[in-house]
Amino acid sequence: VQLVESGGGLVQVGGSLRLSCAASGITFGINAMAWYRQAPGKQRDLVARISRGGSADYADSVKGRFTISRDNAKNTVYLQMNSLKPDDTAVYYCNAYELLSAYWGQGTQVTVSA
Repeated sequence: VQLVESGGGLVQVGGSLRLSCAASGITFGINAMAWYRQAPGKQRDLVARISRGGSADYADSVKGRFTISRDNAKNTVYLQMNSLKPDDTAVYYCNAYELLSAYWGQGTQVTVSA
């Protein structure tokens, strides 16, 4: 399984970005999908995750600002990020499970300038 992220970039405080992650090379079907982020010098943390059926949960720091969604027909997961803050600056990674195997994208940089 390969995951390719897109949509990162530079945005001002209060702005919005939409990240996308497309999965390919799938054999058995993608189950849960998620977005993680890692700021410089910090650990990689869960931002949001979504089940195949669409149930989602979020880190407290992004609740009410970020929305995760997926298109199962396209094997794609999205992260709509609104009201961005400088603390949201990080490399964002897509994560997906096929059976019990986890896969990661290469990451996309999101930078929020004050």
